[in-house]
Amino acid sequence: MTDHVTEIIETIDTDAGTARVTWHRARKARLVLAAGHGAGGGIEARDLRALAAELPAHGVSVALVEQPWRVAGKKLAPAPKTLDVGWRGIWPVLVKPGLPVIAGGRSAGARVACRTATELGAHAVLALSFPLHPPGKPEKSRADELLGAGVPTLVVQGGNDPFGRPEEFPEGAYEMVEVPYGDHGFAVPKRAPLDQDQALKVITDGVLKWTSSLG
Repeated sequence: MTDHVTEIIETIDTDAGTARVTWHRARKARLVLAAGHGAGGGIEARDLRALAAELPAHGVSVALVEQPWRVAGKKLAPAPKTLDVGWRGIWPVLVKPGLPVIAGGRSAGARVACRTATELGAHAVLALSFPLHPPGKPEKSRADELLGAGVPTLVVQGGNDPFGRPEEFPEGAYEMVEVPYGDHGFAVPKRAPLDQDQALKVITDGVLKWTSSLG
């Protein structure tokens, strides 16, 4: 039995349209992790599901955030500025419990969290599969977004992520957890020495260790 109530869903009107938050609340929460999805998928991503299943039992409520474009059933994400507008619009709901909020997300959602963290007063940033550069274009770096977050930051990155392998990241004031053999969605090949469940455990263990260090 898990120590939380799942699937409390709120809809929020933002200046970018209607967003949706699915809460996985901890019984005795000390932190909220708000996690947005990427540009090519939703909150059903394996890493987001794993965190929502694991963290509430450890005092971290998880709020999975669906951007307005996704709620509206569109296939393509809008421009970064519009994503930021949607994220800002849901922030009042995230801080309502009165707890420190970790701004998080995977891929495009991680970029949003980094860009808006200081402005919104985020306690920290969790960047899952941060897209350091477009595949095959390392010269188009987005490192400035990550390095400019301005709050304690954890990057969780697949060892084979075409958007940026861990060794490609610049030095900076952030921590890194590598998921061996993982791609951009943290899928691991069948020939890898760890299976998919073990890869997800690397993620949840790394995030839990980090959140406990935040106080």
